[in-house]
Amino acid sequence: MTDPLATTPISPLRQRLIDDMNVRRFAPVTQRNYIRDVGRFATFLGRSPDTATAEDLHRFQVEQREAGVPVPTMNSIVSALRFFFTHTLDRPDLARRLVRVMHPRKMPAVLSPDEVARLLNATTCLKHQAALSVAYGAGLRVAEVSTLKVSDIDSERMLLRVERGKGGQYRNAMLSADMLALLRQWWKVGRQQGVMHPNGWLFPGMHAGKPISTRQLHRIVVEAARAADIAKRVGPHTLRHSFATHLLEDGVDIRVIQALLGHAKLDTTDAQRQQVMTLEAHEFMRRFLLQPAGLPSRDTIEALCLRLSQSRSIEPPP
Repeated sequence: MTDPLATTPISPLRQRLIDDMNVRRFAPVTQRNYIRDVGRFATFLGRSPDTATAEDLHRFQVEQREAGVPVPTMNSIVSALRFFFTHTLDRPDLARRLVRVMHPRKMPAVLSPDEVARLLNATTCLKHQAALSVAYGAGLRVAEVSTLKVSDIDSERMLLRVERGKGGQYRNAMLSADMLALLRQWWKVGRQQGVMHPNGWLFPGMHAGKPISTRQLHRIVVEAARAADIAKRVGPHTLRHSFATHLLEDGVDIRVIQALLGHAKLDTTDAQRQQVMTLEAHEFMRRFLLQPAGLPSRDTIEALCLRLSQSRSIEPPP
């Protein structure tokens, strides 16, 4: 991804902020947002943000509230400024002055298994159906679906390697037999179209050298939902929510679901915690039932749970 600051002069202070974010492996989009928000505060001040006082921060937040800035946006700015003052300027005293605004969160929309099946069947081409099936059947984030490569498919152990997850985290995701069959079908069609390559993207964009964009995936979901007469407001993340909800409704332990979604941060040196997850995985295997519309079978879950801590890629599917 292009450096968000490649076309603008970089001050020493801004470079220090960028270096601090790079050290922590912040995603490019996060870096762009933090730089934008710190710049917004600097514009309000009319001078360098490293000269800010506690009163400046208070005035800035009052001005934002009076200007009608949405609460989520205000809180995103707070996150950026807290990082800036804590890590770049070493002024945690100022970071503590920033107030995060509480607001009621809406419950995310969740599709029923029947609605998921209708949505997948309403896609207009095999690539779109395969991409949305992976989003639901493996519970992946939209950015994770976008950046999957053909080599991320491990058909021997029935896993998907997610190497470009949130925060740069690596994990394995589940791969059902039905999903593998669909991906192999897409592989053959994509090869015929000349857009699929052994070391290329699993879901190429307009140009085979680039992956499908998250914006395009969102558009695909919205159009499929409309074609399937689904009135709920849905997006790619709705499929991830639905995946987790359907597992939870089946009695799967929440800690197992966290691991499958990539929320659990397991320290590889923490043997006790790894053992807990192994026990939970076996409990998951005992209680899992076959799910409609893309969730993997019990055999697939068993294979997954026994191999969650393993990783190896194989040749592209034939």
